[in-house]
Amino acid sequence: MKLKTKAFLAAMAAVVLLGCGPAAADETSAQAEFAENELIRETVYVEMDIKDYGKVKLELDGETAPITVTNFVNLVNKGFYDGLTFHRIMDGFMVQGGDPQGDGYGGSGKTIKGEFSQNGVENNISHTTGTISMARGAYDMDSASSQFFICVADDIFLDGNYAAFGHVTEGMDAILQIAKDAKPLDDNGTIDKKEQPVINSIKVVEG
Repeated sequence: MKLKTKAFLAAMAAVVLLGCGPAAADETSAQAEFAENELIRETVYVEMDIKDYGKVKLELDGETAPITVTNFVNLVNKGFYDGLTFHRIMDGFMVQGGDPQGDGYGGSGKTIKGEFSQNGVENNISHTTGTISMARGAYDMDSASSQFFICVADDIFLDGNYAAFGHVTEGMDAILQIAKDAKPLDDNGTIDKKEQPVINSIKVVEG
């Protein structure tokens, strides 16, 4: 589905980019515990293998978004994303995945601080085509967990409101094809579970 206007995109951002449902009771303590761990403050390279679409390489910016990158890499190293899907896709906007429930309301059980300007954190990564960013709850700036999205257009109206943390460096054609092939069930980009593209694996690789 091709989105028509910037205003419509802005209106959908609060609905489409929900990282998870209401925070579980133990997520606050989990977040505090995570903040005490050593953070990644360097560039990290990961490779995503998507069933029927091939491999996509990304460069993650730990200097700009260390909490976000550390959380993502920790999940990658645990194999958390292997076998999960892209459950919400909007051609002309973004593809969203990383939800173990496959319905937009799941997460890892931990939440992290949102690293973006509206939450008091400097982050100059713009949501241009190929940018990877964290989904979150519409009303909780610190509710990002495991869900992420990759922009398939210049979605700069999201700047300052979502924690962008890297860019696709190879394989963007595969991401764009996923967006083109998608058949959303509604205006929110919901994809039938049987039709959700599968992430075979994500792994840390050499740059």
